[in-house]
Amino acid sequence: MKIVVTDACIFIDVIELQLTPKFFGLELEIHTTQDVFDELFQEQQQILEAYQENNKLTVHILTPEEKIELLSEAFPKALSPEDRSVVFIAKKLDAVLLSSDKPVRKLAKKLSIEYHGMIWIFDQLVHHGLLSKEEGVAKITKMVATNLIYKNNQDMLIEVEKRVKEWRNN
Repeated sequence: MKIVVTDACIFIDVIELQLTPKFFGLELEIHTTQDVFDELFQEQQQILEAYQENNKLTVHILTPEEKIELLSEAFPKALSPEDRSVVFIAKKLDAVLLSSDKPVRKLAKKLSIEYHGMIWIFDQLVHHGLLSKEEGVAKITKMVATNLIYKNNQDMLIEVEKRVKEWRNN
């Protein structure tokens, strides 16, 4: 089973798009950090707590030693403490990093950490039959319409359009 470390923007998108049960239905071992968990609204935390209680989500609380190690690493200024914590844990677990945040993805690439975002998650959901192609089109279209990260990124729009065409034609 593939280990993934997820940042807040992924959880927010998954919850907003009402994909939470499907996301946790993927054959992934999903991790995050307490810092990321604390960044979410209480309602979002409550949704995720159910998955944590069922051992579908592991929330890492950094030890004092890990915090010292984290602080000693040179991170770009663009990364928040929460972002730094997921990069740190992904590196430590040799895991895939799930983020749609450009600075996080850029650092992951630099550190040779495999990374993916929401488009990859959609690919996985459709490929594994957790989301029909019709639902995939509706949800990915909604994501682009409601999220500036996608709406204002030409490369992501091209990737989304590829999926919409493929899923509508098959």
